Amino acid sequence: MSTPDNGSGTEPSTDPAAEPGATRTEESAPAEPGHRDADRWSGVLRDIASGRTLTAVLSVLLAVVFGSLLIAATDEAVRAAAKYFFAAPGDFFSASWDAIWGAYTALFRGSVWNTNGTDFETRIRPLTETCKFAAPLIAAGLGVGLAFRASMFNIGGRGQMLMAGAGAGWVGYQFDLPAPVHLTLAIAVGMLAGALWGGLAGFLKARTGAHEVILTIMLNYVAFYLLFYMLSEQSLLQAPGTLNPKSLPMKESAVMPKLLGDRFNLHLGFVLALVAVAVVWWILNRSALGFRIRAVGLNPDAARAAGINVGRTYTVVMLIAGALVGLAGANQVLGTVTSGIGVDLDAGIGFDAITVALLGRSKPLGILGAGLLFGAFKAGGFAMQASQSIPVDIVLVVQSLIVLFIAAPPLIQAIFRLPAKEAK
Repeated sequence: MSTPDNGSGTEPSTDPAAEPGATRTEESAPAEPGHRDADRWSGVLRDIASGRTLTAVLSVLLAVVFGSLLIAATDEAVRAAAKYFFAAPGDFFSASWDAIWGAYTALFRGSVWNTNGTDFETRIRPLTETCKFAAPLIAAGLGVGLAFRASMFNIGGRGQMLMAGAGAGWVGYQFDLPAPVHLTLAIAVGMLAGALWGGLAGFLKARTGAHEVILTIMLNYVAFYLLFYMLSEQSLLQAPGTLNPKSLPMKESAVMPKLLGDRFNLHLGFVLALVAVAVVWWILNRSALGFRIRAVGLNPDAARAAGINVGRTYTVVMLIAGALVGLAGANQVLGTVTSGIGVDLDAGIGFDAITVALLGRSKPLGILGAGLLFGAFKAGGFAMQASQSIPVDIVLVVQSLIVLFIAAPPLIQAIFRLPAKEAK
């Protein structure tokens, strides 16, 4: 259909905001390309400054600063210099700097690069130790983070790791199989045990509406005492001829092979953790299941109205989360040939995974970075204690401060004068 002529020989304006007969002015003209680019980059910088990633980075930085104060406060030379601070303040500040610098350089040498090493293998060994410690943290962090994405709080990492370690360890010392088959079966059984233990919490939440925090915390206690009972009975898991709650060591065919030879402790568990990162990323960003998980996490009522089975999603999420945490449990038991099943096999990783997931913002790549950071803390903490006589608990305090600052984004924004995130 032809447009009506307005008598001026031109077609009428198609701009709905323009009045009849109105013409464009300079003010309504499009912005120059340079101005558009400047506005776009200004918006990008504002998003970065007000985003969660920068908040996490600044939380780590602020925790390191407070950790420095604690390092100085616990140093004997600093305390001695503080007694005559007003007579010679330079001694106090010099001693404080030496204590802080010595501590963090020791942390670096113990976790990234040994500057005192005489050859490449000696210098690179700290980085391999960091990766070794990071592997179970990454796997367990993925399990906690995946549940977070569905607005579920998986506090049951300890119980899932204990059950996974029991399953993987039992297969690891009970059977005589070829190495690849034996190791694969042990890992699969461990992940299955973790999945069932985590899935139980998801199933109960879906069926009864019970809160997953209470469920997972209680299942931690059930798993601990159940494993302690099994390790106290020689007919179950306890090693013959001993009264200690410990199983037999793993057979060599079920032990994860070392990646860089016998001189390094880094083993296959780190590669499996990287594979888990890729799998979880694909699930969340490229699969229909990931869409359902994110939809339920954002608004379960709206997801239910859209036809998503929320209860089934809860169960599936906790099954996958338990399997990921179970991978961390299998890593703990199958990581070395001398290890066996014990009630302390989780080594606090089940709870550290919550911190890793929070710092990584429940995103796979973020959890990978957070896991490596906390692995560096674990590897370097021992070097700090050995070379500088600094309590290793200082590292735990720094980790706790990171969680504190991450949990309070307005505090970080106020301290660093960051713009608040605008509501959309």
